[in-house]
Amino acid sequence: MTAHEASATAVGRTADVHHLQSEVAYRARLQEICNKIYAAKNLDEILIDLKEEITGLLGAERITVYVVDGKRRELVSRFKSGSEVAEIRVPIAPQSLAGFSAMKQQVVNIADAYDHEALACIDPALQFDKRWDQKTGFRTRAVLVCPVVYNQFLLGVIQLINRTDGGRFNDMDEWAVQEMAKILGIALYNQKRMARGRPSKFDYILENHILTKKELERATADARKRREPIETVLMTDFKVPKEEIGKALSKFYKTAFVQFNRNAPIPGELLAKVKVPFMKSNCFVPLRVEDGRVLVAIDDPHDLQRVDNIRMLFSGQPVSFAVALKEDIQAYIALFTQDEKEMASMDEILRQLAVDESEEEETEAGVGEEDSAVVQLVNKMIIDAYNRGASDIHIEPYPGRQNTQVRFRIDGLCQIYQTIPFAYRNAIVSRIKIMSDLDIAERRKPQDGKIRFKRYGGVDIELRVATVPTQGGLEDVVLRILSAGEPIPLDKLGLAPRNYENFLKIITRPYGLIFVCGPTGSGKTTTLHSALGYINKTETKIWTAEDPVEITQRGLRQVQVQPKIGLDFATLMRSFLRADPDVIMVGEMRDRETTSIGIEASLTGHLVLSTLHTNSAPESITRLLDMGMDPFNFADAILGILAQRLARTLCEHCKRPYVPTRQEYDELVREYGGPDVFLEHLNLPYSKALRINRAEGCEHCGNRGYLGRCGIHELLMGTPEMKKLIQQTRPMEEIRAQAVKDGMTTLRQDGVMKIFDGLLDIVHVRKVTIS
Repeated sequence: MTAHEASATAVGRTADVHHLQSEVAYRARLQEICNKIYAAKNLDEILIDLKEEITGLLGAERITVYVVDGKRRELVSRFKSGSEVAEIRVPIAPQSLAGFSAMKQQVVNIADAYDHEALACIDPALQFDKRWDQKTGFRTRAVLVCPVVYNQFLLGVIQLINRTDGGRFNDMDEWAVQEMAKILGIALYNQKRMARGRPSKFDYILENHILTKKELERATADARKRREPIETVLMTDFKVPKEEIGKALSKFYKTAFVQFNRNAPIPGELLAKVKVPFMKSNCFVPLRVEDGRVLVAIDDPHDLQRVDNIRMLFSGQPVSFAVALKEDIQAYIALFTQDEKEMASMDEILRQLAVDESEEEETEAGVGEEDSAVVQLVNKMIIDAYNRGASDIHIEPYPGRQNTQVRFRIDGLCQIYQTIPFAYRNAIVSRIKIMSDLDIAERRKPQDGKIRFKRYGGVDIELRVATVPTQGGLEDVVLRILSAGEPIPLDKLGLAPRNYENFLKIITRPYGLIFVCGPTGSGKTTTLHSALGYINKTETKIWTAEDPVEITQRGLRQVQVQPKIGLDFATLMRSFLRADPDVIMVGEMRDRETTSIGIEASLTGHLVLSTLHTNSAPESITRLLDMGMDPFNFADAILGILAQRLARTLCEHCKRPYVPTRQEYDELVREYGGPDVFLEHLNLPYSKALRINRAEGCEHCGNRGYLGRCGIHELLMGTPEMKKLIQQTRPMEEIRAQAVKDGMTTLRQDGVMKIFDGLLDIVHVRKVTIS
């Protein structure tokens, strides 16, 4: 060996020694970091302390440690470098490098995150999420991502960004980050296990990574300092949704969580046993009797002293407790006992009405319709119904000692509002009869009347009253709250584009006959007034005959039908024809005479609009022909028939989009009329990008998942082909087939379209339509 070769060999050996020493030092530093992570009691703090050591060892500019948010199936940053954004969330999906690494549970090492070819070589679906660079101005180049897994369970991801030397992360870096991920996996698992060992009220919040332990401690300190409930601080300052807090409380207290529901029925019999100051000071409220048990909402079901005191109030009845937020309990107390000006609260009224069973006979006989408590009860009932958006009030007495039930119809469904002691049933009915100028002595025959409530309760509303004699010499009373105010704009009725365009065409024609049909309460009058509002111009004279006049519009000459003095629809229509009309609206064509006059008016140069109580547009034609209408005159007059229903809409505040299963999709296609028609009309093939909504439930909708109603429609047009079938008095099946051929979408089809628009679900479409 020459001297030169010996020298070279020595240099090589020295280099190997230095490399070995460097590797040993590297491993020692890594081991030291791993030991600190493993031994840490507070993982967040130790990661912050070790940030410089970790990035220095791995030669990275930035590091992010993500943990799994199991509920949302997302990664959320637990610890990160850089302060440009407070939190990073990415889905466990190939739309980001971290999400892909978590989904596949594999290491990803790429020299340039913007290199599309390099990404495609790893996986064709893999993408780099550029949003964070665009938000912060930081430029990502090299990225090394490693999943954090323990016992095959994904717990998080470690992501390193940009080697400080500008190159790619090397094999040693990959090995080191995998070793660190193993230790971090054990630490995260132990932390979860320890949290489970010491249950606290908000374990659910920590376990699902909605907040960190440090944030929760800060919220607790803030709540103590401000003397506010910690739940309020979590919702206002830390933006934790109420639903998540509810799940945490439900899990901790092992009972149901109750949110405030402004439509909850007032538990009159329960409230009569409790004083309002006691409820407020002990933060509880009785809600209802459920399965024979009194359900009470309380902020702390573990407070045994309060729980025992509450049980004593309802002695003889089993009591179960649900947990609720303090603010919701106070809201319930306010709702159940709210004061109107010069009006007692409901529990006070009911306490006045409380009846001892031994005094039943004398009490029922001695109560008058002018009794103060009875007057207050009726007034409050009407005001509460109006405030809750009810369309009808149902007062339903039962024989014997059974209490009278009061129900409100809200969004088309009846809900229990109140129960009233049995001895007051006749006095309440008599009070309503006095208010509506009915005969209080007549209990054998139905009666109809009207209440102008402004005279009694200060709220300017009008109610239509109907009494019906029932079993045992009793009477049911139904009060319809008449909707006053401005008409809804036509473009807000929810008409599909084809229906909207065609309906505009026919209501702007100078003459002809238009019907809106559907069952009671389906919004026919509302639609007619929306149409009149559209054509209500200075140059147009519009007369209306209505029973009753509910919606008023300036420019319309509106007349109330009064059958008692012979002023019916037919009489009014004859007088309208002598009063120079352009447009006539008739509330309902319920007999042959009125319909004949309407057809005659439409053939003599007037536009006539009216309603019919029929189930569908084609059925309306056969119904009118069966009434004896001349088929040729009717065919000449008819412009179109709009059938409609009102279906309960999904609550805008809580509805959740989801990808329907293939089975659900096929069912909706069948409901529409089959795949050929569905794809021709809607062109919505099944895919993972397809979304429809489902009901969830929140405080806005009373945890029902539905809030409000929207219209579904079918519009039959008076085309030349349709007029021929009418002239030939063809059967309804042929008329329906021709209407579909002319482009009519059926009620069921319109409902399915609105399911894909995210407004409805199939349950409520089926409730109001037939296939």
